[in-house]
Amino acid sequence: MKQKYYLAFLFCLTVLAGKAQIGGENTYQFLELTNSARIAALGGNQIALLDSTDLNLPYHNPASLHKSMEDKVLVNYVNYMADINYGYASFAKSFDSIGNFALGIHYINYGKFLEATEFGELTGNEFKAAEYAFHIIYSNNYKRLNYGASLKPILSVFESYQSFGLVADFGISIASKSKYTNVSLVARNVGSQITTYYNNGSYEKVPLNVQAGISRRLKHAPINLALNMQYLNRWDLGNPDPDKQDDEPGFFEREESFGKQIMRHIVFGAEILPSENFIIRAGYNYQRRQELKFGERPGMVGLSAGFGLKIKRFRLDYAISQYHLAGSSNLFSLAININNSF
Repeated sequence: MKQKYYLAFLFCLTVLAGKAQIGGENTYQFLELTNSARIAALGGNQIALLDSTDLNLPYHNPASLHKSMEDKVLVNYVNYMADINYGYASFAKSFDSIGNFALGIHYINYGKFLEATEFGELTGNEFKAAEYAFHIIYSNNYKRLNYGASLKPILSVFESYQSFGLVADFGISIASKSKYTNVSLVARNVGSQITTYYNNGSYEKVPLNVQAGISRRLKHAPINLALNMQYLNRWDLGNPDPDKQDDEPGFFEREESFGKQIMRHIVFGAEILPSENFIIRAGYNYQRRQELKFGERPGMVGLSAGFGLKIKRFRLDYAISQYHLAGSSNLFSLAININNSF
């Protein structure tokens, strides 16, 4: 029976895994991609933003799901790399006696690929690759404490190989009495594969990500500041998993100062609000900059920017985020409030 190899497909996966040094060590790595144009503009990872109208926020922290998000419909689209595109759609509903619920679906489409034998001979067939995660989100609150959870069944399809998985997110948020400051803690992607890609295959790890974040709105200026600490479950983000280093021939362990190690965990973001209906955003992700810069020419890698517009029942967000000197990703988010204006 002919064996197949998919060099083009593997190349696309390296682009996806290149998001960080720790990329490529887990299955279902697409779970770590940012769908929200707002979050992308703020560095790609923020869990403590205090906004009861943005349905994008529960994707990153289920405790952010608020009653005010009821009857909102959200659609995100991301033009990624090498013909890869992904997105997210969601809808929210609240029940006074139970709490807040939202349903969503996150997908990534890797495109079409030509099938070939191990000798490079084309068979004339094509195949597709895609992954899907369904989101069932619940939240509630006790006084100023908000808590939530998100259950995420996963389907991953690469040609004829399929895998099912089940993970969950858990989050809490506490806002100050003045509501100018919000602190959050989240554990994302807690779970595992249920079935492997082939019979008797090894079970792979999922991208567990424990995060802590804080956001602050300045009292006398229209500015929101946000800081997020990511991958708190793993200290060394500059080197591959220690359990896998022995399997990599020629591996050279990188030595970094304590300050640089701390910076790899931190994502900065800021919003300027010239008016209630127009927002300017910018962010900085040191980890992304260090892992994806080209030699001594980092360019704008790790930096991101964008804006948001609110027009009656519509909310439009845009972001541009540079992953490499070769190109950037453009993200679009559109939210619609069925009953009222934002």
